[in-house]
Amino acid sequence: MTEGGRCDQRPALFFMDQAATMTATLRCEDIAGHPDFVALAGIAEVDIDLRYASTNNFAGRVLYRELGRELDCSWLRREAADGLRQAVAWLQEARPGYRLRVLDALRPQRVQASIWADVAGTPMQAYFADPLRGSIHSFGMALDVTLLDPKGDECDMGSGFDEMSLRSHPAMHAEHLALGLLSAAQITERGWLHAAMVRGGFQGISTEWWHFDHGDRDAVRRDLPRVY
Repeated sequence: MTEGGRCDQRPALFFMDQAATMTATLRCEDIAGHPDFVALAGIAEVDIDLRYASTNNFAGRVLYRELGRELDCSWLRREAADGLRQAVAWLQEARPGYRLRVLDALRPQRVQASIWADVAGTPMQAYFADPLRGSIHSFGMALDVTLLDPKGDECDMGSGFDEMSLRSHPAMHAEHLALGLLSAAQITERGWLHAAMVRGGFQGISTEWWHFDHGDRDAVRRDLPRVY
């Protein structure tokens, strides 16, 4: 977060504590027994590859780990999980053989705050939600997803997951096509992904082809507990 052009250097814990005072919260460790959350493993025909639970991400380190202990982030709120099932069912019927791969789901507030502390004041800041406002991921109501083809390979989307460049922006598809930065085939794959997620009640954003929120973002932040 910047103020007057200066990077705010307050520690990640500050953002987590401040956010906790503004909304009801749940501990990530308590999600497994919570009736409003559903495990990704229980959703049929979904491939799971949580990039922040590995080193295969923009940071090059495991982000879902605290004090040497892994954080279980393979969860969604029930509303989003039901939407994911609907997206899967539509894709199976409309494009047999293709599947959804989940790249990120629940992202605890403590992780969002830690990421923000690393990216604040850099160009990467534009791709992450300020912890004080809150990422929809931290409510279990957002997904990062891609498509797998019938061979089990990720479809060519023209840019990688968490590639923080203009090539990742759905809002610029027409321009990128005209300039040859993306091919018609790559934009078509993004279109299939978007079509499936919309059928599940999700909505995309203008800067990341892989990110989808479920439901109204303002209502999510106002009415639902945040996971920290």
